[in-house]
Amino acid sequence: MDQPRFRAAFLSAITVAGFSACATPSQRFDRQAEDLGFSVEVVQGLGFRQNVYRSQGRAESDLLHVYLEGDASPRIASRYSPPDPTPHRPIMLGLMALDPAPSVLLGRPCQHAAEVPCDPSTWTVGRYGEDVVASLVAVLETERMASGATGVVLIGHSGGGALAMLMAERIPETRAVITLAGNLDTTRWADHHGYTPLIESLDPAQRPPLSPSVIQIHLLAGRDLRVPPTLTRDAIHRQPNAITRIYPDFDHGCCWATIWPGVLDEVASATGAPQK
Repeated sequence: MDQPRFRAAFLSAITVAGFSACATPSQRFDRQAEDLGFSVEVVQGLGFRQNVYRSQGRAESDLLHVYLEGDASPRIASRYSPPDPTPHRPIMLGLMALDPAPSVLLGRPCQHAAEVPCDPSTWTVGRYGEDVVASLVAVLETERMASGATGVVLIGHSGGGALAMLMAERIPETRAVITLAGNLDTTRWADHHGYTPLIESLDPAQRPPLSPSVIQIHLLAGRDLRVPPTLTRDAIHRQPNAITRIYPDFDHGCCWATIWPGVLDEVASATGAPQK
């Protein structure tokens, strides 16, 4: 490499490293979304301003794929109430980049610095609360109508899985729900870890089962210490026709991208949507 190009590359590397070291979780999330080619807009929900990240997709489909990111560290949130509850290691942006269908990632209330200041209870004891679910549903309905989609596929990781289940019962257009290491029994989860009970949240395990017409695929990680499969099996079992898959070598954050194209093909086949 010639000297000018070497210097440019060296300075670029320093800039990226410096940005990563001192940037907030929200800034790092937005940088990753930009690098993946997603557009972002701050929209008004019900009582919250929320980020929406959009991918146009490469396939024509009447289904909108809706991604929901997980929680920031629940242990940190319970003890210290950090000012930015955006996940430090997001999973869903990378999965959405692999998805050929028209897709959006709905920013959760208080994440991504879209709503400042934000009541800490919204992302601690009330992280799956009525106001959070209602606002997400309102934003999704606006996105669905704008896209022209006649149906939605809800996809959630960890706490995003809990929200996907809670949203699905309110959205008649839901065709499928996919959860990855989903926190589907939040009462058992909080008890298991000794966390403060989520007294202002809804618990998917205590809600009526979804309609049998909704395709459900729940993906569990055998080495998951945050949401061990034993905590969610009963909640999944009560769901009609739900499919459960356990990946023995996966943990809470790894290695979902390796199976994601195959999961998307399965959902496309089940819903009759184009696969490519």
